Amino acid sequence: MRKKNDLPTKVCVVCERPFTWRKKWKKVWDEVKYCSERCRRNKSHNRVSHCE
Repeated sequence: MRKKNDLPTKVCVVCERPFTWRKKWKKVWDEVKYCSERCRRNKSHNRVSHCE
């Protein structure tokens, strides 16, 4: 079992905050760009304030 600190991370292209790998993204991790469904829906907006 891996510790949370050992999991890969990325930066969300919308809110610019780091997010950690999730098991449901196991097969598509290379394609993941957004930290949440909310950021994915707001991708046309420059920067959202829900994460700040």
